[in-house]
Amino acid sequence: MSTIAAAAPPGAGPSARTTILAGLIGNVMEWYDFAVYGYFATVIGALFFPSEDPAVSVIAAFGAFAAGFLARPFGGLIFGRIGDLVGRRRALTLSVVCMAVPTVAIALLPTYEAIGLAAPVLIVLLRIVQGLSVGGEYTGSVVFLAEKAPRGRRAFYASWSLWGAVAGILLGSAAGLVLTNLLSDAEVQAWGWRLPFALGALVAVSGWFLRRGMAEEAPPEAAKAPLRDTFGRYRGAVLRVVLLNLVNGVSFYAAFVYSVTYLKEIDGLQERIAFDINTAAMALLLVFVPLAALLAERVGRRPMIVAGAALFTLGAVPLYHLIHGSDPALIFLGEVGLALGVALLNGGIVAANVELMPKAVRCTGLAFAYNAAIGLFGGTTPMIVAWLIVATGDPVAPGWYVAAAGAISLLTALFLIRETKDEQLA
Repeated sequence: MSTIAAAAPPGAGPSARTTILAGLIGNVMEWYDFAVYGYFATVIGALFFPSEDPAVSVIAAFGAFAAGFLARPFGGLIFGRIGDLVGRRRALTLSVVCMAVPTVAIALLPTYEAIGLAAPVLIVLLRIVQGLSVGGEYTGSVVFLAEKAPRGRRAFYASWSLWGAVAGILLGSAAGLVLTNLLSDAEVQAWGWRLPFALGALVAVSGWFLRRGMAEEAPPEAAKAPLRDTFGRYRGAVLRVVLLNLVNGVSFYAAFVYSVTYLKEIDGLQERIAFDINTAAMALLLVFVPLAALLAERVGRRPMIVAGAALFTLGAVPLYHLIHGSDPALIFLGEVGLALGVALLNGGIVAANVELMPKAVRCTGLAFAYNAAIGLFGGTTPMIVAWLIVATGDPVAPGWYVAAAGAISLLTALFLIRETKDEQLA
């Protein structure tokens, strides 16, 4: 937190820390839960989607994972509209409460063996409910932090939303690491996988108290009909943000959410080693993200986005050749390369997402655009790459998928967006 204090204007250190913590806490909760689900996908697949072919169970489990993401654009419209018409604090407080219910419910949910077909149906419904509730969380916090940031610090402040997301995933990875070290495989399968979901409620309660203490603000006067304007007057801006964020979603979920499953199922690594590698790479990403955001304050948003998208376009396949192996050191090097790409990209894109969206639809338009990209492409990535590996027999297939998404976002950054570093947030 010392870096945050240093970035704040004189005399505003505690206020800046409180603001940033209130902004990022919901992302910790949101991504902790999604990460835990991704990391325990093999166990969840066997318990809720049993099949004679383990690969089919994993793909089905990731299908339920994807269902939550497919609901996110609609949740984004709901919570984004609340943010634009009622106020940022109201939307953020409501979203963090709504996230807790499906998380705890999954911890208590009976398996297929106990209640039959109702088990997979219920888990899909819970993912959908959660997808709706978190649809406005990340973008709402980014808008909140960017609008509260002092001059010349928008990228840095906004980057803490992503930092919270990464911290949540790291927390989920650490929970998996602790469980796999303390419990046997049979204990994890029987009941241990439920513990991380139950513990997620603690983060939600903390987030509620933090956000309840935030000062209420008046909604922007420019917001008259944010839903209509999102798909009408400002649809061009919304489409550009969707295309810009394609590689953001695909690379992040291929690199970190699917990675543990990949290392276990494709590389054949022991579960403990897979968690060690993923946890270490995520810890480095926590360091990379604020540094990349500070660099974006100096060189601009577009150069950072172009650098990150180009790294994925040209480097994803070589990096996956490193990841697909048996040497943990080389695998970790590949994961570090992916982490660097994510950091470079997000150093610029987090603030640019807010700056490219007109104030009248800043919450609604950004929530829909971001969640359309992350939901339709990021959330489906684990399922798609798992299927690609089975269908093609190519263990490096995820790299080609990431590279294709990188090319689309790279072209968007080069030809369809402007530099926004020095623009005022109207």
